[in-house]
This record gives sequence, structure tokens and C-alpha cells, in this order.
Amino acid sequence: QGHLVESGGGSVQSGESLRLSCAASGYTFTKSCRGWFRQAPGEERKGVALIDSDGSIGYADSVKDRFTISEDNTKTTLYLQMNNLKPEDTAIYYCAADLGTCLIKGDGTVYRSMGIVGTWGQGTQVTVGS
Repeated sequence: QGHLVESGGGSVQSGESLRLSCAASGYTFTKSCRGWFRQAPGEERKGVALIDSDGSIGYADSVKDRFTISEDNTKTTLYLQMNNLKPEDTAIYYCAADLGTCLIKGDGTVYRSMGIVGTWGQGTQVTVGS
């Protein structure tokens, strides 16, 4: 069974950039929903940027115009380019795939196919200092 491995996290100052990568090991991304979530201390996990099964892309309002999700042509690596980072972006970032269909709302709430657990990475820490 394949798995996902995130990389690219770290500690930066406000206004700086990071690029997260999510490598799919043992399989390629299908057309099923895939993307990035994050969880800050004491908060629930929220969607950040997702690619739905039809290829449409959605972002949480808090990251629009600053973050960009993409994937490579081989469908084995997912990226999240994060620009103009802010302290409130501090969180553990998770890559996920095989989520069925999904819809991300402005506040980061994700509606997705019921009963599908998906494939999740172990997470990578992003810390943004003020």
C-alpha cells in the first residue's frame, strides 16, 4: 500500500516563503480529491488547499492569494507554495489523497465523501515568527 511523505516545513519569519512537497510512495495520485490540511495547537484540522476529483482547486479564505497548490505531471508529487507567511499560518501541515470528492469552504471546513478515510502523510511543522 502506498503512503505519503511531506517535506519542506521549517521555521521562518513573517513575510517569508516556504514550499511544501508531498511525495506519493508506491502509487500515483488518482483523480480523487487530494491536497493540504493544517492543524494548529488546540485547534481542529482544517483544509488549506484542495484539488477535487474534477480538477477544480479550492482554498481557505485565509490563504487565498498567498498559497498555491500544484502537482507534477507524473502525479506523484503534490506541492504547496506558501508566500507572505504570517504567524497565524503556524501549524502542522498534512498532505492527504484518495479522499473521493471534496469541497472546501472559506473557513477551511472540508465536505468530502462519506466513509472514505483517504491516505494521509505524517505531517510537517511550519512555524512563522513575527
